[in-house]
Amino acid sequence: MSKKNVDALRNAHECWNRRDFDGTLREVADHCVYVDHARGQTINGKHAFRQYVESWAKAMTDGKITSPHYHDAGNQVIVEFNAEGTNDGSLAGFPPSHRPVSFSFCEIWTFDKDGRMTSGGCYYDLYTILAQIGQAKPLSRAA
Repeated sequence: MSKKNVDALRNAHECWNRRDFDGTLREVADHCVYVDHARGQTINGKHAFRQYVESWAKAMTDGKITSPHYHDAGNQVIVEFNAEGTNDGSLAGFPPSHRPVSFSFCEIWTFDKDGRMTSGGCYYDLYTILAQIGQAKPLSRAA
């Protein structure tokens, strides 16, 4: 069952890269719950989740999920990837900066016995994104 879960999530990400949102949501349960931990947002239901994934695509119309690493954990799948694109749409409530954005992203999804994604969440560094789009002061690195 778990390889099927990894394949379902991989397919969802590949569909997002192609902006095939029907494909992205093919294995998402109608009653799914997804938490964006960086923004403190809980997304309830498939329709709201579709709006959420579309908002990322609108924020970076050329955005891509790159270098994914999927970790099979039985009825859960953990994936680490990079998100890359140009911020040419509203992002986190800020206007487009037209700057390149690149950041690490981690998702954890739980699947039911039928292979549907029922709950999930993501972790990423919102401060890094805000610094890249000019909405926060970049952190200086110690030498």
